[in-house]
Amino acid sequence: MELAVWQIWTIAAIVLFIAEVFTPSFLSACLGIGCLMAATAAGLETEMTGQLTAFSLGTLAAFFGVRPIMLRYGHRKGEMLATNVDALVGRKARVVVAIDNQKGEGRVAVDGDDWKAETATGELVEKGSWVRILRVESTLLIVESVN
Repeated sequence: MELAVWQIWTIAAIVLFIAEVFTPSFLSACLGIGCLMAATAAGLETEMTGQLTAFSLGTLAAFFGVRPIMLRYGHRKGEMLATNVDALVGRKARVVVAIDNQKGEGRVAVDGDDWKAETATGELVEKGSWVRILRVESTLLIVESVN
């Protein structure tokens, strides 16, 4: 079984659309749109020059027309959702080992996870107290007392 040229362009488009799932730039999708344009040209029995022209124009139109719209509405700047350790900042934690920066001791529990902790001001915080997480430095939480 021999594939027609329009089928090859269509398969290339599908592969590029699948690749887009794994890349955040919308570039693969633009190339996929270009492949669909070339597949249409091939289906109309246009010569390879016409197919390549359709591919180029389709890709450029998608890149300069659709991509800016997708980036604008797909990646809203002010509404970034904090994930992983960034999501800990601002949360409360329970002190499970008294925090003493001088001795290098102190642990807190957040959502069942145990973290090494230090206070931002160097104050002592007793076991069982509540603290607020100010920032994360590698595997160390910098906290302040919550009164």
